[in-house]
Amino acid sequence: MIQSEHQRRAFLEALGIDVWLPRGLAEPEPGVDVVDAAIMPDSLDWSGLRDTVAACKRCRLHESRTQTVFGVGNPDADWMIVGEAPGAEEDRRGEPFVGRAGKLLDEMLRAVGQGRDSAFIANILKCRPPNNRDPKPDESSECRGYLEQQIELVQPRIILAVGRIAAQLLLDTDTPVGRLRGSRHQLADTPLVVTYHPAHLLRSPSQKRKAWDDLCLAMRIAAEASA
Repeated sequence: MIQSEHQRRAFLEALGIDVWLPRGLAEPEPGVDVVDAAIMPDSLDWSGLRDTVAACKRCRLHESRTQTVFGVGNPDADWMIVGEAPGAEEDRRGEPFVGRAGKLLDEMLRAVGQGRDSAFIANILKCRPPNNRDPKPDESSECRGYLEQQIELVQPRIILAVGRIAAQLLLDTDTPVGRLRGSRHQLADTPLVVTYHPAHLLRSPSQKRKAWDDLCLAMRIAAEASA
């Protein structure tokens, strides 16, 4: 997205965020538009990060959203659940994983002693793509920093990536979910387990057994991390 660098800097400074320019990068002249190089503050607390996400216009999805969908749950959670992007109901309510798929996710979490209040649930994208289409590469790239900061703030013992898009974007791969699940992966220093999206399980109930195996694997890894 192209915008005034001075407008961007003024917005960040209004939030109390220090703005640093890479060494050797000259200050742009007033009135000169520059391409936002995906510079993102990396020292926000929860309140600052939430406010920044709510005001975000880094990609064009802000033009069609009702509101951003930041995430819900325990900011000190052991489990972090990461999905793809908000749908229509999530966009309306401002909360991830609602509706039938959300109810199934809640049941899956309860089965392993977790819940919407004890885990932290977020998406790759904080805004709904039109018609629930897949995220575009630039959209996921612009939004990824927000998720990375959420992970840094939560410091979970396990990340559960639900669905193909979340798993492939987090792990930077095009490997199918069926081959990613059943194994321990790493996202930086945090172990990550892949499972099917609840919406997929609603369409293919026969896969629920495999999803249960994935949850059991995540439980074992989380337990090892806390030992």
